[in-house]
Amino acid sequence: MQQYRPSGFTMLPMVVKNLLIINGLFFLATIALDSTLHINLVKYLGLHYPLSHDFGMWQLVSYMFMHGGFAHILFNMFALWMFGNVLENVWGPRRFLNYYLITGIGAGIVQIIVAWLRISSVEADLSPEQIAIVIQQGADVLSRGMNYENLDMGALNLIINTPTVGASGAVFGILLAFGMMFPNSLIYVYFAIPVKAKYFVMIYGAIELYMGFSNNPADNVAHFAHLGGMIFGFFLIMFWKKKGKLNNY
Repeated sequence: MQQYRPSGFTMLPMVVKNLLIINGLFFLATIALDSTLHINLVKYLGLHYPLSHDFGMWQLVSYMFMHGGFAHILFNMFALWMFGNVLENVWGPRRFLNYYLITGIGAGIVQIIVAWLRISSVEADLSPEQIAIVIQQGADVLSRGMNYENLDMGALNLIINTPTVGASGAVFGILLAFGMMFPNSLIYVYFAIPVKAKYFVMIYGAIELYMGFSNNPADNVAHFAHLGGMIFGFFLIMFWKKKGKLNNY
């Protein structure tokens, strides 16, 4: 990838470095607490739907530092380092951190909105009693590795009680920002195929949109959260550009 490098460029600026460390520590803590004390950090820090008994407002931030596996955190942290170090060097640490947090929180909000739309569709085929059973007992049912035989109750249970984790929403916001800031820079897909950043972002966004609407039951990726990070990132960049603050530290 051809990268823009301003004077004083560093490959591991302060905010990116600390985000990498914090994410790594949370990942190790998740494994350690689960294996030793049987404490599931995802239950407390993953983003739950507001109807879930496990929901907390802090989860709109904390979910960004939780990951579902080694491949998940590896991909996110690699992308954070690859694109984030360029943006932080251009924007400075404060603006970059604000962008990262806003796009991550925005991704979580979009994920909740999409879940609400899906819940509204599923609830149309359920009675109030069935909905109440899912809300009251659904999390416990899933914790025992089970779900309801009624397909609509099962679908509702998964939407309400399956937490969202990962920095992907913020990372997709960073990818969007890189494509807007350096549209003609080359990104080498699989380290071999050169694609201009602006086209890479558009293609990736289109794939996420398609996957989000495909409703594949085996797909547990929060595609609309990814798109949410990109959407919030786009409007934030346009706001900064309008105010003439896009490149100001």
